[in-house]
Amino acid sequence: MQRLTTFLAICFLAVAQSPSLMACATCYGQSDSKLAEGMNWGILTLMVVVYGVLMGIAGFFGYIIYRSHRLSLAAEAQESAQESSESSADTTH
Repeated sequence: MQRLTTFLAICFLAVAQSPSLMACATCYGQSDSKLAEGMNWGILTLMVVVYGVLMGIAGFFGYIIYRSHRLSLAAEAQESAQESSESSADTTH
C-alpha cells in the first residue's frame, strides 16, 4: 500500500509540474495568439447556434400561444353570433 501511495504521489507531482498543462494560450497568458482567437470564435459559434435553437423553440411556443388565443377569440365570436341569430329567430316566430 505504501508503494502505491508513493507511486501515485510521484505521478501526481510529475503531471502537476508538466509544462504541457500550460499549453492553452488563454490560460498561459498569450491571449493574442491564433489558438486563443480560434477558441474565442469557437465559443462564439457555439453560443450563436445554441441560442438560435433556443430562440427558435421559444418562438414556436410563442406562435402556438398566439394562434390558440386567436382561435379562441374566433370561437367566442362565432358562438355569440350563433346565440344572437338563435335569439332573433325565436322572436320572429
